[in-house]
Amino acid sequence: MRILTLNCHSWQEKDQRDKIKYLAETIKEKQYDVIALQEVSQKKFSKKVDGNIRKDNFALLLIKELELLNEENYDYFWDYSHIGYGIYEEGLALLTKHKIVEKDSFYVSKNSTKLFYKSRLIPRVTIEINEELVDFYSCHMGWWEDESEPFKLHLDNLKKKINTERQSFIMGDFNNNAYIEGEGYSYILENGFKDTFIAAEEKDEGITVEGAIAGWSGEYSLKRLDLILSTREVNVKSSKVIFNGDNKEVISDHFGVEVIIE
Repeated sequence: MRILTLNCHSWQEKDQRDKIKYLAETIKEKQYDVIALQEVSQKKFSKKVDGNIRKDNFALLLIKELELLNEENYDYFWDYSHIGYGIYEEGLALLTKHKIVEKDSFYVSKNSTKLFYKSRLIPRVTIEINEELVDFYSCHMGWWEDESEPFKLHLDNLKKKINTERQSFIMGDFNNNAYIEGEGYSYILENGFKDTFIAAEEKDEGITVEGAIAGWSGEYSLKRLDLILSTREVNVKSSKVIFNGDNKEVISDHFGVEVIIE
């Protein structure tokens, strides 16, 4: 099973349409089973085309690019967390080439108003793999030291939502640097989540952000913010950073993480 997570930084990127096409070409090449995307936005005044999906929804346009490449098996689920930069409905998405059996979204933040940029919503899809139901979550969490919406609260609320009777993969931008001990990443491991990076037989350095970005102004250190976690021990063949300039071109302010699980 091949899975990918990527914070898209959508509509904040130059040449965004070209980068959507490049992402679609990579998905076709890699044939990911499940893809978790964060910062998946649409303009709040654009025309709605299907439910809460508007015509410029990043995930919708990605699906259309995949269809142009004759990749018509991918389905997706998107929901939005809050208004970003005053004009975007900023959300998260999960794409899969497997049939979606269940889907859901829920807030893990104290606030659930769309007007507060620290509101944190998480979508979930359930798919069937080898006659087993498996849950996948796409996450964009808060910061460890945030006073109003701390990461600890978000992780605690997420953990309450996870079905412990199933295998689950929790993927995304956790906004906590794995290189810092005693903070968010340590709390993740203390709560029993398994980091596929640690379990991988083959891996690189795991760096997903180089330098300062939005939310990390003044922080120029190397960061491993983007993770693929599992609720159970799994056999991880490899964990590689992608879209970092070495393994595919850079298409966002975050690099992605691709994992192969046997």
